[in-house]
Amino acid sequence: MSGDAVYRALHARLATIKALADKPEENADTTLRALWHTAAGQPKSAVAAADGALPALDAGTRARLDDLVAERLRGVPLAHLTGRQSFLGLELICAPAALVPRRETELLAGEAIACARALLDAGATPPLLVVDACTGSGNIALAIASAIPAARVYGADLSEEAVALARRNAAALDLADRVRFEAGDLLAPFDTGDFVGRVDILTCNPPYISSTKVGQMADEIAAHEPRLAFDGGPLGVTILMRLLQDAPRWLRPGGWLAFEVGAGQGGPIVRRVRGNDAFDEVRELKNEAGEVRAVLARRIDGDAA
Repeated sequence: MSGDAVYRALHARLATIKALADKPEENADTTLRALWHTAAGQPKSAVAAADGALPALDAGTRARLDDLVAERLRGVPLAHLTGRQSFLGLELICAPAALVPRRETELLAGEAIACARALLDAGATPPLLVVDACTGSGNIALAIASAIPAARVYGADLSEEAVALARRNAAALDLADRVRFEAGDLLAPFDTGDFVGRVDILTCNPPYISSTKVGQMADEIAAHEPRLAFDGGPLGVTILMRLLQDAPRWLRPGGWLAFEVGAGQGGPIVRRVRGNDAFDEVRELKNEAGEVRAVLARRIDGDAA
């Protein structure tokens, strides 16, 4: 069978997969191209594999491609098969130890980068101190470090396995000299005088799905990605409430808190933040559907709480 015929046959099989809304970059074409490159020993994310020529396959790599397609049809996430996921232009290593970075989280990371640039433009003394809680694979922390050379970035996650993956990503992107990852609960690894009251930007993509709904998520998510990355407690806001309570203590006056929220949580969370006298400016970030999916809040001028 010719290469074109192989492509058409496998493409038709992959077209039967119902794509998840939170992974819009994945369709039959980009999925097949990513798996094709991976089978050839050149692993790429769906985004990175979208364009360019496909490598030639021999009998062994063709068999490997068939296996990868079969695994994808069984519901294994594409990023777990390729070991790669794109995030704000960075090609990250991906594994079951951490949440697969989503396109929607680029909204949060992009705005955090804009805030960092604005602080520098306003005269903030570099290096900026950035902390990313619930860091997972390190995607937000590494995106900020890549875009803002004048930043020292620290990330933390409760999962030791996720921290190990984040460190692999930092090394692969040559950012290990400016990004450090620690294992610990939320902000606990940074409860020292070097951080308390001194953080310029604090980011977080916390678990925000209610415990009862985690098991009801698509099997591609529930059966393959870590529950720790999704389960936000009985109402889905346990970690969010802790973050809002703790963040003012770490932020310097004028520093920014930036965090993601689940669909439908934006309104109540924004009202709560606006009612918190530790913050003097609150911004809502909406996705293309008009849903609030990230919130930014600036620490008031004055002594840290």
